[in-house]
Amino acid sequence: MKYFKKLLGDRIYLSPRNIEDVEKFTEWMNDFEVTDYTGRSGQLMSLEGERKYLLENANPEATFSIITINEDKLIGSVGLERIDYMNRTATLGIFIGDKEYLSKGYGTEAIRLLLDYGFNYMNLHNIKLDLMSFNERALKCYKKCGFKETGRIRENKFINGKYYDTISMDILENEFNESYIRNKNIL
Repeated sequence: MKYFKKLLGDRIYLSPRNIEDVEKFTEWMNDFEVTDYTGRSGQLMSLEGERKYLLENANPEATFSIITINEDKLIGSVGLERIDYMNRTATLGIFIGDKEYLSKGYGTEAIRLLLDYGFNYMNLHNIKLDLMSFNERALKCYKKCGFKETGRIRENKFINGKYYDTISMDILENEFNESYIRNKNIL
């Protein structure tokens, strides 16, 4: 697979998401260890279904594959969805599908690259996200990236026989002051 270094970090880069990776995404979307955290465990994902999802949800402005620099290996996906240019808002979505790369800072790096891009290139003001209350690893990561909790919807997600709260978080452009994109031309 050919990837493109749109947003270069220290250990990863973000490349425009490619439909040719549909088999890997389908594998991940049928793995409970991945989908329990994305809220998609109650869905069976066929190759054609995932292809359709990738095509319909391909935002050419801010939908990326997460690729390791050393091996050019696809390990996950990150993107900005529901972009509202009038109000300068977007919703962040991320998952690391390759379990070998979980809890090692790759998600944090991908989010920081995307925040840098969203605030400093797309001129966004507010980036928000939702997560399930049992996802302590993600909560820790988001807080490390500067997100703040803005609310909670009680017991609205049903996973593996139990109900969980949805936690809403966001970050404003003036709360993000770092530079993470290593291949910027203008510093």
